[in-house]
Amino acid sequence: MKKKLVAILLTGVMTCSLVLAGCSKDAPASAENTVQSEEGDTKSAESETGDDVVSDQAAADEVAALIDAIYVQKRTEDTDAQCAQAKAAWDALTDAQKELVEGEEADPDYFGRDTGDASKDNPRNQDDIGEKEILVVSFGTSFNNSRVADIKGIEDAIQAANPDWSVRRAFTAQIIINHVQARDGEFIDNMDQALERAVANGVKNLVIQPTHLMHGAEYDELMETVESYKDQFETVKVAEPLLGEVGKDASVVNEDKAAVAEAILAEAVADAGYGSMAEAQEDGTAFVFLGHGTSHAAKVSYSQMQTQMTDIGCVNAFIGTVEGEPEETSCEAVIDAVKQAGYTKVILRPLMVVAGDHANNDMAGEDEDSWISMFKASGYFESVDVQIEGLGSIGAIQQLYVEHTADVMKD
Repeated sequence: MKKKLVAILLTGVMTCSLVLAGCSKDAPASAENTVQSEEGDTKSAESETGDDVVSDQAAADEVAALIDAIYVQKRTEDTDAQCAQAKAAWDALTDAQKELVEGEEADPDYFGRDTGDASKDNPRNQDDIGEKEILVVSFGTSFNNSRVADIKGIEDAIQAANPDWSVRRAFTAQIIINHVQARDGEFIDNMDQALERAVANGVKNLVIQPTHLMHGAEYDELMETVESYKDQFETVKVAEPLLGEVGKDASVVNEDKAAVAEAILAEAVADAGYGSMAEAQEDGTAFVFLGHGTSHAAKVSYSQMQTQMTDIGCVNAFIGTVEGEPEETSCEAVIDAVKQAGYTKVILRPLMVVAGDHANNDMAGEDEDSWISMFKASGYFESVDVQIEGLGSIGAIQQLYVEHTADVMKD
């Protein structure tokens, strides 16, 4: 007996999830077609008609627009609802439709990339703060594993060193806050939210510890925000960022920069399997430490870190930046410097507190403009490897932040 196939086309309205997500009820659905046999077996069938293709793209475009709407630096009264809408709309897409998501900022990785387990993090947005608070302020990252290892690692160290104080968190990047909230349901305070929480909880003595690398643009913005709240506390003290005072030129180094250099060199050498930088040098290996870069006057800090490396005899250590500012830290300039120095092996490692998007994509990504790709494409080196660990995960770096916090409390 011949089998009779019944084609069931699932079209019409978007799923309930998309309607709840704020999508138009007239938006075309793009569910998979299914074919069911007499025996009850259901098989997926790819869309074959032009209308199906248009429907799939329309559904993906709806989600891309919702993602772009929350990829913004300003929080509004609609932000929470927009984050929920974007995630609900994404969840309602088929796997094929998710691959079609493309917007000004949106792509399939926004919700689809696996960056680790967010449940291991602690957003530190709890109330019951008490009268003494240490607010640890970071730029932030949407990479869950890096947030736990780097940012939470610093916060945990500061809390352990100050058991009588309540440690809380704030991020300065609303774009990242929205990403984490929409994707993982984790709510992280921005600076205004964290300071308003402190006021509402009756905090009297507030210490702010930035996890920023230097006195750059993010640090300046932090100070502007603090200025508008300082009259609501009995005392407000802001500790130094990781590299301390900037200094007037590239020749100026300080104890903080020396300590950071020693800490990252020790980790890099150990992870590469060498006993020392000298041993790595003899093996023809150069280490390139990649920072973000900035047009801010504080960019001289990168030049100072290069001076510090040279001063301690680590001539096979090079400082680069994603932004290529200062000029000598651009990828092309660093490739040439490593080549001219005669090294045949290269190890790239972040000079960033958090091993987030820049470390994973700009440094170690597969695109042709990533640092690892450009170093390999140059054809000058036998091997190019990466170490993807942020500064915040290093115990010695965590203790530097602890010391900075302690120093400002003495004043």
